[in-house]
Amino acid sequence: MTAAPRTNRIVVGLAVAAVFAGLVWADATGLAGAAPAWWLLPVVIMIAIGSVDELVRLCGTRDLLVPSWLVRPAVVAIPFAAAAGAQAFSAATALAAPAVALGWAAAAFAGGVMVLVASEVAGYRPHGRSVERLAAATFIMAYAGLPLAFMVGLRLLCVENIGPEQTGPGHLGIVPLVSLVAVVKAGDVAAYAVGSLIGRQRLAPILSPGKTWEGAAASVAGSLGAAWLVLQGTGFAPATQPWGGWAVYGLAVGVAGMIGDLAESLLKREAGTKDSGSSLGGLGGVLDLVDSLLFAAPVAWLLWAVGR
Repeated sequence: MTAAPRTNRIVVGLAVAAVFAGLVWADATGLAGAAPAWWLLPVVIMIAIGSVDELVRLCGTRDLLVPSWLVRPAVVAIPFAAAAGAQAFSAATALAAPAVALGWAAAAFAGGVMVLVASEVAGYRPHGRSVERLAAATFIMAYAGLPLAFMVGLRLLCVENIGPEQTGPGHLGIVPLVSLVAVVKAGDVAAYAVGSLIGRQRLAPILSPGKTWEGAAASVAGSLGAAWLVLQGTGFAPATQPWGGWAVYGLAVGVAGMIGDLAESLLKREAGTKDSGSSLGGLGGVLDLVDSLLFAAPVAWLLWAVGR
């Protein structure tokens, strides 16, 4: 990568980080009386729409026309339903069941599948590749929508009320969500920096020639460092920790992020394209930015949900 694209990548990355940091602050403080997750929900919706559009375009390179007009609202509805399900956390009896809000997301996913099937039934034509379209559309909903719901679920873990005050012994606040982003992105940055400088041994030479074992090792180290910093090193460690503590969390979430990166490489390789899109300039498309987060989010949520 030449100096100009690298500079563009850094500038766009810093701009995205600054916007995200501002929204995290607004959400964590309950700015304007907003309930948890609602300041961040517009970002989630933008990611959902961008991811769907890019995945539909990737499917189109294989002559598979997925109905984006149906899949787009279905994917948006999945994390939105999880946020709306925060009402379930307002009752003290629901505090021990962090999966309650994600039940709304599962219901939205099931409803989306039903709508897609109904659409194919209504417009069925022999040899029209209905089953293939349904499989691709369902995959998009699962690949993009459900992980975004887990991210929303991370923000809602142990929320004891839905007002901005959010105080009490079970309060985790924004820490679980921030820990996910910090661990995954620290790993991404470390892998990119070390892999570009000293990477020699190819990690997946056919699937993704640019990834190296040296970069993977740096990614794990970066993820572990970020996990320690967020969960222990800042002096604001929450009373509840993810299962296994910061070391298990950093390793598991970091490795899941790397697998997510490789998963998107598989999709792009099959589509014969380098980037999923160009909406983020030097960073590529939306999927190029969030691919690692999509795989890491369910792992992070599970470790926090069973933590003590």
